[in-house]
Amino acid sequence: MRVQHRHIIYVQGYDPRGLAQYYRMFRIELRKFGRLYQLDATISRPQVAADGETASWTIETKAGDWQTRTAYDFLRWEDLIKRDLAAPIWGTVFHAIWIYWRMVFNGTIARFWKAHWRFATFITYPHLMLLAEALCVAGIAFGLAKGLQALGIPSLFSFAAAAALFLAVLGTALKYTENRTYLLYLLSDTIWTWEFSHRERPEWDERIDRFALHLIDVAGNSDAEEIVVVGHSSGSFLGAEILARALKLDPNLGRHGPRVVLLTIGGNFPIVGFHAVSQDFRDHLRLLAVEPSIDWIDCQSRKDVMNFYPFDPIAGHGIDVGALRRNPTIVPIRFRDIIKPEHYNLFRWKFFRVHFQFVMANELPHVYDFFMIVCGPIPLTERMARPEAALAIATGDETAREWAWKRLESAPVNHIDPTDLGELEPSARRRG
Repeated sequence: MRVQHRHIIYVQGYDPRGLAQYYRMFRIELRKFGRLYQLDATISRPQVAADGETASWTIETKAGDWQTRTAYDFLRWEDLIKRDLAAPIWGTVFHAIWIYWRMVFNGTIARFWKAHWRFATFITYPHLMLLAEALCVAGIAFGLAKGLQALGIPSLFSFAAAAALFLAVLGTALKYTENRTYLLYLLSDTIWTWEFSHRERPEWDERIDRFALHLIDVAGNSDAEEIVVVGHSSGSFLGAEILARALKLDPNLGRHGPRVVLLTIGGNFPIVGFHAVSQDFRDHLRLLAVEPSIDWIDCQSRKDVMNFYPFDPIAGHGIDVGALRRNPTIVPIRFRDIIKPEHYNLFRWKFFRVHFQFVMANELPHVYDFFMIVCGPIPLTERMARPEAALAIATGDETAREWAWKRLESAPVNHIDPTDLGELEPSARRRG
């Protein structure tokens, strides 16, 4: 029941910042984690694989009555993402608009609204922002056209000059306001998810296949007690794809020795799964739903507009496996219980910050703590099934910790009921 060695395989989402910035954030948040729980956690420098697609580091964590060693693999996509973001601005804009309206007319956007109106609003936001900027610039261009006509310049030339001004000013505005609006990034994300869903990104599929082989290699050769595949944001469906493809290549993946767990956090499965053409993806979800040798924990938060909440990744896609279903266990997370009250009102309106809280250090002790999942001594499945014992081991006195260990060791959990949405956070169901 006590994990001494854990192997994390982290699958990032559609984030161009990549290894350097993620490692810096991880190191800073690890220090905060150590201060919160009054323990020592040290991290090695990242080592990049020869192919450049994986970076790895280790974390040594020591508390009063336990210590762990964590091998951490960071799977990299930033080269592919930066290639997308380097595309010409107008190519990105027109391509994203074309895709959005295709999703409107084929009913995909309506399915988003039905499943989670906040996410549907979020995915519509860049198009509304683009429209607002275009209308403002169009007003300026229209004024120019009228001014030139008043000077006696023919209408044809006046409107041509106005059109040129419109394109130049709007393109410049999009480029130089990107750090505040994230408009081009979000439009690129729309293009990527559409093309990935339609299997028009073979370079992504090829890398997923290589990562699946990496997972098989880790499961076959690691001395870890637990392997956790973590997928954050778009990494949720990428992580599910990696694990499902690994299981198809090696059906005994979860039986080699280390326990294999999929942890999806801040997930947005429908942006792939709701497309009619994504039958292969839904088949992979079906495989994970019934696979007895792995556990899948899906953590969601109502406050995060970039994930679907509440959403069942299996039933929500129309997948019915009946009594065979084992996964995922859906765990609601209240960020109000993780962030200090004096910081929460400002925190809640920083949407990207809220989304990344899933992989950042807590300000308050809580059963959901990303770094305790990564570095702590309790297996992930037991942590979610016995939250009061997990928290007692992290924050309790010697008597409380002794009680918690006895409870965990006397009643090991082989599986959690996947339909139980409230054991970690009973108040979530009452408050919606």
